[in-house]
Order: sequence, then C-alpha cells, then structure tokens
Amino acid sequence: MHDDRGLVEARLKRVLDERVRPAVHPVSVPMRIAVWEAPGEPVPVAEGLAAVPGPAAVGDRWGRPWGTSWFTVTGTVPAEWAGRTVEAILDLGFDENMTGFQCEGLVYRPDGTPVKGLNPRNHWVRVAASAEGGEEVEYRVEAASNPVLLDYHPFLPTRLGDIETSHSDPLYRLARMDLAVFDETVWQLVMDLEVLGELMAELPVESARRYEIVRAVDRALDAIDLQDVNATAGRARSLLEEVLSSPAEPSAHRVSAVGHAHIDSAWLWPLRETVRKVARTTSNMTALLEEEPDFVFAMSQAQQWAWIKEHRPEVWTKVVAAFHDGRFVPTGGMWVEADTNMPGSEAMARQFVHGKRFFIDEFGVDNEEAWLPDTFGFAAGLPQIIKAAGSKWLLTQKISWSQVNRFPHHTFQWEGIDGTRIFTHFPPVDTYNCAMKGSEIAHAAKNFKDKGVARHSLAPTGWGDGGGGTTREMVAKAARLRDLEGSPRVTWETPVDFFEKAQAEYPDPPVWVGELYLELHRATLTSQAGTKQGNRRSEHLLREAELWAATASVRTGSPYPYEELDRIWKTVLLHQFHDILPGSSIAWVHREAEATYRRIAGELTAIIEGAQDALAGEGGTPLLFNAAPHAWHGVPAGGARVPVPAEGARLTESGDGSYVLDNGLLRIVVDTRGLVVSAYDLRAGREAVAPGTPANLLQIHPDFPNMWDAWDVDAFYRNTVTDLTDADEVGPDPEATEDGTVAVRITRSFGASKAVQVLSLRPGSRRLDIDTEVDWHETEKFLKLAFPLDVHAERYASETQFGHFYRATHTNTSWDAAKFEACNHRFVHMEEPGWGVALVTDSTYGHDVTRQVREDGDGGTTTTLRASLLRAPRFPDPETDQGVHRFRHSLVPGATIEDAVREGYRVNLPGRETTGAGEVAPLLTVDDDAVVVTALKLADDGSGDVVVRFHEARGGRAKAVLTPDFDAVDVVATDLLERPLEGAVADPVDGEVPVELRPFELRTLRFRRG
Repeated sequence: MHDDRGLVEARLKRVLDERVRPAVHPVSVPMRIAVWEAPGEPVPVAEGLAAVPGPAAVGDRWGRPWGTSWFTVTGTVPAEWAGRTVEAILDLGFDENMTGFQCEGLVYRPDGTPVKGLNPRNHWVRVAASAEGGEEVEYRVEAASNPVLLDYHPFLPTRLGDIETSHSDPLYRLARMDLAVFDETVWQLVMDLEVLGELMAELPVESARRYEIVRAVDRALDAIDLQDVNATAGRARSLLEEVLSSPAEPSAHRVSAVGHAHIDSAWLWPLRETVRKVARTTSNMTALLEEEPDFVFAMSQAQQWAWIKEHRPEVWTKVVAAFHDGRFVPTGGMWVEADTNMPGSEAMARQFVHGKRFFIDEFGVDNEEAWLPDTFGFAAGLPQIIKAAGSKWLLTQKISWSQVNRFPHHTFQWEGIDGTRIFTHFPPVDTYNCAMKGSEIAHAAKNFKDKGVARHSLAPTGWGDGGGGTTREMVAKAARLRDLEGSPRVTWETPVDFFEKAQAEYPDPPVWVGELYLELHRATLTSQAGTKQGNRRSEHLLREAELWAATASVRTGSPYPYEELDRIWKTVLLHQFHDILPGSSIAWVHREAEATYRRIAGELTAIIEGAQDALAGEGGTPLLFNAAPHAWHGVPAGGARVPVPAEGARLTESGDGSYVLDNGLLRIVVDTRGLVVSAYDLRAGREAVAPGTPANLLQIHPDFPNMWDAWDVDAFYRNTVTDLTDADEVGPDPEATEDGTVAVRITRSFGASKAVQVLSLRPGSRRLDIDTEVDWHETEKFLKLAFPLDVHAERYASETQFGHFYRATHTNTSWDAAKFEACNHRFVHMEEPGWGVALVTDSTYGHDVTRQVREDGDGGTTTTLRASLLRAPRFPDPETDQGVHRFRHSLVPGATIEDAVREGYRVNLPGRETTGAGEVAPLLTVDDDAVVVTALKLADDGSGDVVVRFHEARGGRAKAVLTPDFDAVDVVATDLLERPLEGAVADPVDGEVPVELRPFELRTLRFRRG
C-alpha cells in the first residue's frame, strides 16, 4: 500500500494555516483605543481604571521595559451580527514563540471586575455567545511591557534585567484590537484536524489505524471549499466523526491531565511582576472553568495564593468560588516550589508548615502531595520531611533533564536517609507545560518505564510563567483524546485522584535510595553568592530569634513576636524559590533579595538582642549566649554563662619565612606563599594535608558552559586551572584579637580581582578558621578553594536536611562521575577508620571531591576537597557576583562526624557577648550530642506551649534524655504542623523525657504548659 501520509500532512498543514484557522474569526470590525501609561511602578487597579487615557491606534509603539500601560478599548457590535458569537481580539503585539516571556495583559470591565488574561496564545475575550447586535463593548487592559530576555538564545547578556539599567524605548507594537465573529464550527474543525493530524504522525508506518486517519483527513480536506470555509466546515467535520469515535484499546495508557501553570515566583521578572502574572493566570483559569465542566485546574505555592488574596481581592473572589466548585485545586502544600538542596533543615520543614497551614486555614485542604515539577534535584533528607508534614506523595519532572544517566523509573518509592519512603512520580510526558499535542501524549505512553505493572501517568497541562495556563484548545484536544483509538486515554483529574489510582495499581513499586541528583544546573549551588549568604544567615538568625524569644517568654513573661516571626519566615521561604536561592534570576531579583536579607537581619537582631537583654537582666557580669545545639567554652546549649578561657595559641616565624600557628591541639604551617603545607593533629599525631600539596589553595577556572550560564557548569571546566600561588603579602594579622587567637594575613592579586585571607587559630580550638574576602571582578570564571587531604576514603559525607548523605569519591560509574559538583550545608566530612577531616562553611554550598594518585610513587592517594566560592556568568545577570564577598571556612583535622556537626553549628551560630546579672539556664537540655535540636520555639497557635524539634545527627541509633527546665503538664509528639500524632502522649518521668531515635530520625515534641 502506498504511504501517502507525508503528502496528507503537508496538505493539512497548509490548509489549516492559510484557510481554516483564519476562518475561525471570519469577519471583524476595529475597536477604538486609548491609553494611559503609569509613570513608574504598577498602580493599584482602581487608579489605573480611573486614569484619563489619551488617543492610541493599532500599529503604535507602546511599553517601556517593565512599564504598565492601561488601554481602554471600546466598540459596537454590528447589528447584522445578531445571533452570532462575538469575541474581542486583543493582540498587544504578541509572539507565540515567547509565551510567558513577554508582554501580558489582564482585561477588566469598567467596574473593575476581572475578565481574563491576555497572552500570546490566548488573546480573545468572549463578548457574547449570541449577540443581540448593537451592544456597546468596553474593556480596560492592564498591559505589562515586560522585556523579552530569553530571546530564543538563553545566554545573551542584557541590561534589561533590572529596571535601573534598562532603556526607556517602547518595546511592543499594538497588533490588533477588533470585535470579531467566532465561528464555533470552524474552531471545532481545527481541533478535529489537529488531533487527528498529530495522532497520525505518531502511529507506526504499518498501522491500519494510521491509514484510516489519513484517508479520513484527506476526505475532510476535499470537502472544504477553500474559498468558503465557514459554509463547508460542518460537512468536513461530519466526515471525521467515524474516525474520531473509534474507542481506545482496553490496554491503552491512562493519562491524568491536570490543568497547570508553572509560574516561577521570580526569574526573568521581579517578585512584583509575579503577583500580576498569578492574577492574570488565575483569571484565565476561573473563566475557563466556567466554560468547561470537565476541566480541573491545580495551583501550587501557597505564597501565590496569598498574593492574590492580598493584592487582587477581585480575583481572589473568583478563585474561592471556583475552589468551592471543586475544580480549582490547591496542590503541593509548600509555601513556594523551593529549591530542596540548599534550604536548611528547619527552612525545609517550614516550607511545608506554612504552605500546608495556609491551605488548611483558607480552604480546609490538607495536601498529601509535594508538587515540585521544576526543582533542580532533591536532597536525600526530603522524604522524612514530607512524611513529617503529613504528606505521602511527590511529583517532579525535572530529573528527565539529566544529561548523562536516564532515571530508571517513572513511578517508584523514594527512600531518604532515615529509611522513610515516599511514593514518587515523574511524568513521562517530560514536560510541565504539556499542550495536549499528540506528540506529547504519545511520548508519555512510549516513554513510560513501568509498562506491564502500571499504566497511569500524569500530564501537567498548560502554559506557565504568565503564558496563561491551560487553553480552551487544550481542553478540546483532551476531550477528543478521552477515548480515541491509537492514543492513550486522557482524563482531567486532580493530583490526589491520580496518586490514589497510581498507588492502588502499583502497591509495590521499585525503590530508589538516596538523593535524586539532577545531572544539570550544578552551578546553581554557587551563582549569586550574596543571595546564598543572605539565606544561610537568615536561617540561623531565625533559629536564634525563636530560641531566645521563647526562653525570654517562659522565663520573664516577655511577649513572643508571633507575627514578626511568621512574616519573616514567609519572606525567607519565598526567597528559597528555585530560581532565587539558586542564583538563576535577573539582577533586579537578586538586588532586591540582598536588600531584603539586610532588612531581615536587622529585624531579627533586634528580636534577639531584646530577648537577651530581658534574660540577662541588669549587671556587669560578662555573658556568652550560645544558640548552638552543643555546649561551647563551658556555656550550655541554649543558655548563657561566663565563658571559660582557654590557654592562648602561639604564632612563630620560621627562618624560611613561613609561619607556625600552634595551640596545643593543632599545629598549622603556612609557607611564604600563604598556603597551608601542614595541618597537624597533635592529639592524634596525624597530618591532614597530603604530602607535597598545599591546602588553602585558591584555584580559578574558565567557566563558559554550553548553555544556561547561571545554571550550568560543565565537566570540561576542569580541563584548565590556574593555581593562585603568588602572594602580594604574607604576615601576622595586625587585627588579631587579644583573646589569645593568632592569625596570618595573606593578600593576593589576580586578574582584575583581589583576595585577602586571614588564617586564625583560636585557643582551645581544633579548627583552623579561614576568612576569605574577595573583591571579584572576573568574567566567566569559577573560583575554588582547595584542600588536598591525606585521607583514603571511598566516600564522604555532606550535611543535608536533618542528617548527612554519602557520595563516592571515585568515578566507578557514570552516576558517580556525573556528580562532579554537589551540595553541602554546614560541612563536608571524610574519614578513614578512626580519623577524619571536616571542612566547615558559613555560607557556601557547592563543592567537589576528587582522588589522585600521589606522585611520590608509594601507591597512596590524595583526596582533594574544594569549596566553590564564586562564579561570573553573564546571563541572566551580566554583573553576577561582581564586588566584595566574605566567606568563612574551617578545616577540622581529626574530626568525627559529630565534630563536623558541632563545628558546623559553631561557625554558623557564633556566641553573642553581653553583660548581665548572671547565668541564664537553658529551657531544655539534651544529654547526648548526637541528638541535635534544630528548633526551640513557642507553638504557633499562641498557646504558650514549647515546641522542640530534634533529630539524630550521627547516623546511628541514639538514646537520649530531654530535660525541660519549665513546668510541663504533658509531652505530645506532633507532626511538623504541631498537630498531635495518634497515641503519642507521654508524661515526663521525674521531669525528664527519654527518647530513642533511629539513624537520622526527626522528631517534634510539644510540651504543654499549664
């Protein structure tokens, strides 16, 4: 049989493009246009509606970068259109290829009622289903002239990414403002032909079904009078009825379509613009829900719901009504779709606390699914956090982007570091912006890796990032694919509907243990150092603020700052969004983020100091407040006491110009280049630095990835490296403190930049502190800090949420080799049996570990650990990281994993010195350092109960006793939202609470006060 599919496909494309689609709106009349441009930032809706516009016309240029133009469009429906469907076509100058990344609009009626959003693939507004003729039509359009930054080529530097550096020339040209007749029959014909044409293209050459479709489409095209499409569309449709009504095979794959609009909370636009993007999209979706009874739309990110409620109450009213109809569904249960690699333990927990609580309080919905389609990989500590929040499912899609290894499952159990398993699904459609194309749906079925044991997958369907969400065309296609031979069956369902079906049919799926590492976007662990430091600092300030405010409230009756802490937590959580914290947003976003972190630091410091003043009382006794979870200098965790001084350290200069720092525990040798050539553990008699290789070595690489500058670092960056060994100056630090600390100061110049390092050894300390200040003015470079270590280890530990995770030091497999840049929180640790080394950091996340055979020929290996400090990508922020940065790292020779945990907290939570009346006792003590308290706070419900969250941090079993130093009626185990767990009430035994924990187990206890 002759295969004429190609000819039919070519014919179909031309007829659709040139004749049928234009006939959807066969006649039109122009509308009158006027415009008012807001002079600065967006104005409230009422102000925009009340503004007096000036004349405008189709073809006019409009919209400076980041500006807002309020268009008034008016018209009269011609009398001869009576009985016909009429729509307004409002084209602001759209480019379909840039959906979600250009100008957008929100249409209002003159009274301020929102109608729907305007986007490149959705620029119609229904005026009347059956016009009377003669109606006067008036709309107001709030149009945002956001610049196109992606511009088909996602690594071109641009100054348009910040309103402060943008030009003021108009970006867009009005393309069309018309009233038009909408021909429903022609539009339905377009949908018929598109679905069949797309299905035809996916069917096998030998398929009889394909030939049926080819012939049916050919006959339908024959039936169309190309000079009078509107009169002949019905006849063409009738010739397609039979082929469209043939049912799918019983074994066909099932696709759960979920209406979706992935809206980045900031990315190529600032936060304030996301508020408007959300309003436009939700207006679109509430309008579509009114027209399409089968359609279901799900929206994640409680922050975005909260924005609508706060900023667009007129839109919120429609959203709430659609929710009560059961088809506008909250999903995900997180404050934002956060990065999950870098947020700390408590921050990751609070993402769920604040997200779930918002949906519970506003709608009574307790989400059981985590919804993170675009997040850049998943930390191994996440499963138990999901479970501890009362959830049990996870959805993501991004792992399909991995460059080297294809993930072996689409539906599976994901096991975290403590053994918790979460039922997880990766949509095989391989996109979170599914448009219901035949190619996408066919790909989902072909790609699904769990065939034979499961047949359900999910397809997030709709344009994201301001593209307007799901379209009426997608809904129409889904209706045709509900039960169509040759295609998977498509049904609109909620995420809960999908997960319940998927889990029921696949009760024993395969298990994946450990992190879900994305083999892409590794540079997001380093880009925008200021944002990352702001996040880390804010997390620890919040810990301090809660701890000391709770202690002061219980001890002195001081008011607990519930509202301030709630607001600040939500701000920090917002900035953990997966394009803010990872450093992949425009300059405007990061400029504002750093300013926000500075403001937060001031607010939290005021809370901390106020609480400490209340606790210390009046007096001149020197006190050290210790917010870390372990005792320090004789000061208990969570308390204050006079610090116990240690014997001072010594600094000596050798005859060759090198310096020796010695405090009786460590002996550090710094050579004339300012490099550490020895870090000797005096207690163990063991050298940490590999022979013949200097540590504290700054190294710089060229860094020009193949794509996605701020996101990616490619493995070939290692091919070229420059060791920064030349020093401008090496000598004793003139600013060394008088508490017995000794320090060496090193100054280096390289390229257009300068680095100043201070290497300090404190009395009684087992760590070498390395403070690095870099005045960074490089472009497309990558700066690392290297520590070649004399440790033979096949794996090393990186801190993650509520524990640590092991990665290989070797590259035995492609999976190991792909992890050439990885994430840590406060520490990285490696050891041989009985002795180890830790590198602790106060603000960096990215690192790499490699092994090399030593050149001395003894068969030994050097394991080199490098912290990633700075990058200099040019897109989307051409000035990324330019300027002064300060980092602290600490090398801890002889460290156990417990030492690494302890020193990590000490570096990030240094003691605060003050004076007062005397000792401040902790509210709670723990008798085992392996049990780490991550939060001590008052209960969020205002009851005054004390909430304590803790986990086993060593990776083994632990038995510990928690002793509260306040009156507690009883103790209740709770989930993260502080809700009692069933059967989990226990009375303290003689005022003590014994606990037994499995490795890395997370617990939350609520001490109820009388």
